[in-house]
Amino acid sequence: MRAIPSAILLLALAHPAALLAQEHGAAPAESGGLMSLQINLMFWTLIIFLILFWLLRKYAFPPIFKAVEAREQALEEAIAAAKRDRDEAAKLLEEHRRQIESARDEAQRFIAEGRQTAEKMRADLLEQARGEQQEILERARREIEAERDRAIAALRREAVDLAIAGASKVIEQNLDNSSNRRLVESFLASVSEADVERTR
Repeated sequence: MRAIPSAILLLALAHPAALLAQEHGAAPAESGGLMSLQINLMFWTLIIFLILFWLLRKYAFPPIFKAVEAREQALEEAIAAAKRDRDEAAKLLEEHRRQIESARDEAQRFIAEGRQTAEKMRADLLEQARGEQQEILERARREIEAERDRAIAALRREAVDLAIAGASKVIEQNLDNSSNRRLVESFLASVSEADVERTR
């Protein structure tokens, strides 16, 4: 901003001096009251006011207006930037919300798949356990039957030996030949099979 010319400042300073000179100079012929008009004072006040207004309008107002406009523009730009930032923050918040929802859906899907896998594994394990149980039962049944057959065979041999020994003592002869043994074994086998059929 350019400086106000010194002549104008002198005029502005001369106005109070002129007023003082007028007050201390010759008193007017007619002294009026407070409401009396002093045309000379009004004239110089008006002139100084117009000069000051012109100077302010020429030198002071344009920079002030420019500063105000610059400030308004800066405020508008700040408001626009704040709106952009707010819109961008809202978009980011919405994007994060969508990502959170997507992650929650993915987690629910993983949990459901895990449950299905666990149920399938449980069913497979149960089926495998049932199969192994059946296999163990079948093997135990076969082993029991084999043991029973071995026990029956051992009992038959014992019975044959006892029968032969008893018959030998009764008739006091040695009946330990192979034909006699086969005869007693076939008889005991028929008797034991009939007994087994009856017990069933």
